[in-house]
Amino acid sequence: MIAMLRGEIRARGSDFLLIEVGGVGFRVQVPASMLEEIGEVGETVRLYTHLLVRDDALALYGFATAEQLELFEMLLGVTGIGPRLALALLSSTSAEMLRLAISQEDVDLLTRVPGIGRKIASRLILEMKGRIDLSRLGLSGVAPLPREQAELLEVLTSLGYSQAEARAALASLPAEAKDLPLEERIRLVLRYFGGL
Repeated sequence: MIAMLRGEIRARGSDFLLIEVGGVGFRVQVPASMLEEIGEVGETVRLYTHLLVRDDALALYGFATAEQLELFEMLLGVTGIGPRLALALLSSTSAEMLRLAISQEDVDLLTRVPGIGRKIASRLILEMKGRIDLSRLGLSGVAPLPREQAELLEVLTSLGYSQAEARAALASLPAEAKDLPLEERIRLVLRYFGGL
């Protein structure tokens, strides 16, 4: 099995990289979000990979981190989710946000991904919720928020952000922000989304 590649980027597509390793070119499907960060043609890159073997094809999927690879492989274990949908989920949001959305049962965030309807999103939550490691997110479960954070959460959800997105934004605030007025905290948390 091909578990990792380290080589030079020779070409880029909308959802793949062509990586040359020792004179051999590997076409590697990658999340679209990763393409923005991974590097340009001519640069050296290291990818954690998953080789999918089928009767009619071999497909190689690559990820910047071992955590992304692990999440991709977990998604493949969900009934009704193949590599294309798993890649779409990882392309639409970060691995942390996806884990949080599943643990928070945020069907709305999951259904924003093309190809994911309410039925598949519900199945994804049902099959994966118990397998999500919340300690990686700094959470031990869905704990009640302090009053000042609950206010911010309410503001963000009224602006159209999902519970998972709002909680991730709250987690990005520095500890000293809790003493600031609500308006200033809103301004800080909106920076997380690039709003101000």
